[in-house]
Amino acid sequence: MFKKIASAGNYLNISLVLLSLSLTSFAVDSDKDQEIIARVTSNIFAKDHYRQHLLNDEMSEQLFYEYFKTLDPAHLYFTQEDMKVFGKYKLELDNMLLDGDVTFAFEVYNYLLKRVEDCRKEAEAILKSRLDFNTDEYYTIDRSKEKWPADIKEQKELWRLKIKNDILVFRLMERAEKEAAEEEKQKNSKDETKKDLKEPVAKWNKGTPEERVMKRFNNNIRYLKENDPMDVLELYLSALANVYDPHSAYMSPKTVEDFNIQMKLSLVGIGATLTLEDGYTKIINIVPGGPADLDGRLKPEDRIIAVAQEDAETVDVIDMPLTKVVNMIRGKKDTIVRLTILKGDKGVNAIPEVISIRRDTVKLTEQEAKGEIRKIKMDDGTEKKIGVLTLPSFYFDFEGAASGLENFKSSTNDVRKILVGFNKDKVDGLVLDMRSNGGGSLFEAISLTGLFIRQGPVVQVRTPKGAVEVKNDPDRNICYDGPMVVLVNRLSASAAEIFAGAIQDYGRGIIIGDTHTHGKGTVQTIYDLDNFLRHYGLKTPSGSVRITTAKFYRINGESTQDKGVCPDIIFPSFTDCMEIGEEYLDHALPWDTINPVKFESFGDMKKNIPALSEKSLKRRQNENAFKILGTNIERFSKMKEKKAISLNEEKRWELYKEEKKISEQQYALMRLETSNPEDLSKEDKDAEKDAMAKALKKKKQPDLFLDETAKILCDYIGVLSAKDKPEAAAAVSK
Repeated sequence: MFKKIASAGNYLNISLVLLSLSLTSFAVDSDKDQEIIARVTSNIFAKDHYRQHLLNDEMSEQLFYEYFKTLDPAHLYFTQEDMKVFGKYKLELDNMLLDGDVTFAFEVYNYLLKRVEDCRKEAEAILKSRLDFNTDEYYTIDRSKEKWPADIKEQKELWRLKIKNDILVFRLMERAEKEAAEEEKQKNSKDETKKDLKEPVAKWNKGTPEERVMKRFNNNIRYLKENDPMDVLELYLSALANVYDPHSAYMSPKTVEDFNIQMKLSLVGIGATLTLEDGYTKIINIVPGGPADLDGRLKPEDRIIAVAQEDAETVDVIDMPLTKVVNMIRGKKDTIVRLTILKGDKGVNAIPEVISIRRDTVKLTEQEAKGEIRKIKMDDGTEKKIGVLTLPSFYFDFEGAASGLENFKSSTNDVRKILVGFNKDKVDGLVLDMRSNGGGSLFEAISLTGLFIRQGPVVQVRTPKGAVEVKNDPDRNICYDGPMVVLVNRLSASAAEIFAGAIQDYGRGIIIGDTHTHGKGTVQTIYDLDNFLRHYGLKTPSGSVRITTAKFYRINGESTQDKGVCPDIIFPSFTDCMEIGEEYLDHALPWDTINPVKFESFGDMKKNIPALSEKSLKRRQNENAFKILGTNIERFSKMKEKKAISLNEEKRWELYKEEKKISEQQYALMRLETSNPEDLSKEDKDAEKDAMAKALKKKKQPDLFLDETAKILCDYIGVLSAKDKPEAAAAVSK
């Protein structure tokens, strides 16, 4: 139910009659320690955050609504009447926080407990009635941008529609499972070796749809009551942090402990970065080399709605706190976790499906740079040797470097070794694949850029006071000076954007990918609050503050924040249809510019872009796989525009069948190069389909974008004259 965990407090202990009557017998309250933490944290944000924005009435009003949104992101539990009741606090929260008064946070949280309990009781009554799934009613799935219901009457109608949709989802899931089981049974009946196999039983889906929905409501109220005062404080102070920017937060001692464990990569799980959005656990990113990445089925934007251990009963996780979901997904190595998910590429029409993933340790070696050489045939029949270098993240072994190890692990050291090998093999060009590279060490982004340029500025860093520091590559040596392209997408962020931006500014290579990269151009610093509060005599640890303290700028003066890096050549992409990137985050810092710095350009590469882009477009227009991809992207884009979904069961079932039929076309994107599908018998086609599925799971499926990128590079090599080859020019760009 919560996007993040954050704050709590104490305020004017004025008891409104309405409020006192509405609170449940269970209540959470603050103590002196939390009041001190709130006061100090508020001052840190006001003084040290990049925005340099003191707490005032404007910030108070933003915090007022942000906290309600944090507690009720789907706008289900509070009403506009509630907002009026609490409205007296709207312009007072700034003064209250600076005084350490967080009464508002706890009053609103306790009121939420009452509202959720009301909803649970309403659900019991609704489930006892006969719901009609033949009527044409509609429910808006994503309610984050919808208004809160006006009053209790409107709220109860909203609850009825939500409960009806929740039940319908499970009814459709049961139908889909039965259909799949019947198809498997018929398939096995034709196979003599499988005739005696028992019909598969979905042990992880126990209970009727009504029972599962009711259990979800009971769990939700239980989770809320399990939150202690520090959890509530975390919710409130993180709401304050989010008003400054989405990457700042207050972290309670429990969250700090989890954060430190994740940083050490010492946990066993599935290798996925998760967030909580509108009550759903959503996949943000798949960790390269992790179990989910190697399995290949879980994707960014997928939502996890239930988790089961091995063959145990499933546990619904909608509205469950993110920390609890994460702990359920973690487990012992080589054990199975079953995830019930809603596929992100199915939009509002998604029907839950179950995938099983074997837990394992996320190996650092799987995130290291890797290289291979591909032979690409040119239009004239000649072949070009293209070095493909994949870099999933920017990493640096601080312990190895500090101990004086000569060959300590780092992205720059590993890439340098690969490039030396490419040079020995005399590759004609280089593709540097940075798709889904979420960043990492800033030092590594600078030193890696230095492998491709001769000494110069790489990035500018601006502080809250306006001071600008230019980060330079001091090494005049170039490890690779041939033609190169960098492949990115919307999941390429932070350090990856610094590198791509520098390569583009220098004219050193062509950037190819989505319409733009992620747009994460800010720097965060973590403050241990115990260092600030040691003289206050607190009884317990106070947690930490993650605060944005600087901003990145390219050497051309443009920020990478919000807009990211715009590629020279753009590919069609599903992620361009998804809300991925800084531009979709509330209170994100804006894009802006500062003065550029002087640097040596490698010449005017832009003049070749139009011809290369046009040639690539013609090639893609004539390739069947890209045609199917384009059709599916267009269909997905239209599907994402739909906000309301039918509550008519047969209409929903027909939508599911249609989506299932269309999704089978995706196999065309995994074509094997062995034969023409039109010439295959049905048995051969089934065998081919199985082979493609196995190839998908082994991560050996054809990569349309990488293949086309290599062809674009070959085109670029073909048009380069001796004088155009990217060698450092004397021209100075300002």
